[in-house]
Amino acid sequence: MTILAIDTSNDALGIALYQNEQVIEEYISVNKNKHSARLMPAVDQLLKNAEVKPEDLSKIVVAKGPGSYTGVRIGLSVAKAMAWSLKIPIVGISSLEILSLQAQGRGYSVCPFIDARRDLVFTGLYDSNGQIVINDQNILMVDWLDKLAEISKKIIFVSPDLKQFEDMIIEKLGEKAIFMPKGFHVTRPGLLALAGKKRPGEDVHQLVPSYLRLVEAEAKWLAEQEGKQDG
Repeated sequence: MTILAIDTSNDALGIALYQNEQVIEEYISVNKNKHSARLMPAVDQLLKNAEVKPEDLSKIVVAKGPGSYTGVRIGLSVAKAMAWSLKIPIVGISSLEILSLQAQGRGYSVCPFIDARRDLVFTGLYDSNGQIVINDQNILMVDWLDKLAEISKKIIFVSPDLKQFEDMIIEKLGEKAIFMPKGFHVTRPGLLALAGKKRPGEDVHQLVPSYLRLVEAEAKWLAEQEGKQDG
């Protein structure tokens, strides 16, 4: 089995190749350049480095969000186009679930989160084996920490946006809060490939992004429509 993993759901662009029971190629780039311009050239180079042709691929695994609206859309669009043209299975996995795998197996509940702006975060809670404890959601960080404060066990946090919320977490949870070391807060596309290798393929036309909220333009449009109806 040869799996291509794609994650452009946040600032980091990550792709990986899994083959012969191991991750054989992995590329991560954390910069602000547009994913739309860099993703396909990066995929082409990754395949060339591994001497793998597109037709050798047997599955594509993609991070389906939440995260950056544009980033999620780009990754899913490319993954779905490749899966459809190559006639191979595709699997979409929560970006938060993949982020949580960075801290899996350490004996603690795992809280991955991503800044969603305006004091909101995309987040969820997973156990030490990667099973969902609290479903992924979009919530004010202060309200989320109130929920976590009711849990007696220690919680390990992993996030590319940790610095922004670290003081708040410590203030609210104290010694119950544990943080992954530096260097473990960016999603590994190799873990994405591993997570998807045994999951069944999905209908390429039914696979949709997990935004967890309306995009701002859509929310404004709905608000305007409601205003017109009220008038």
